[in-house]
Amino acid sequence: MRTPRRRGCIAQLFALIILCLGIVYAVAAVTSPWSFHIGGVPTPLLYWSGTGTLHTKGADYPFYLLLYPSSSFSHLRLDGLRPTGGVQGSASLCTSRGVSQYLKLSGTIYNGWSTTEDALIGIRLLEQKYFDVGQHRGYFDLSGRWRGQQLVMDDRDAWASTFRSGAKIEHASVTLDRAGYSDFNAACQSR
Repeated sequence: MRTPRRRGCIAQLFALIILCLGIVYAVAAVTSPWSFHIGGVPTPLLYWSGTGTLHTKGADYPFYLLLYPSSSFSHLRLDGLRPTGGVQGSASLCTSRGVSQYLKLSGTIYNGWSTTEDALIGIRLLEQKYFDVGQHRGYFDLSGRWRGQQLVMDDRDAWASTFRSGAKIEHASVTLDRAGYSDFNAACQSR
């Protein structure tokens, strides 16, 4: 007699999961419709990731970026464009063979309500903080546009803060192609 009850519980759990996913997709459809089609391809899981080589004043680094919609974003205009949504996520910077620096990502999309094609995006990449004890966090900013499936970005000669390791990302530019973390990891291992 317990078996039918378990099946009922599993069915209810499955129904609850479907309901929650439906709510997530409904909210995304209203607040960030661009998230269903990022970088020229359908993104049903509402995220985009890419890899490339970050060219800087001091060195070139394999670079990985993962972003998805966020409810927080800047309300200021950039290049005369209105903000249309927020992004958050993470990035990894390969600092030496097999060693990567994790970064937290936050930013804003401009002029990209229903699609990211030719939309402007501005992001800040912050050094990871394990415990908040007032320590300094290095960061740098990137801005750019999607050109088909590529995200082309540079730092617009913005000021950057030095990382705790001593690295400073200056005069940065990158062209990101849609790819996963394993592609970045392979590039970092072979650096």
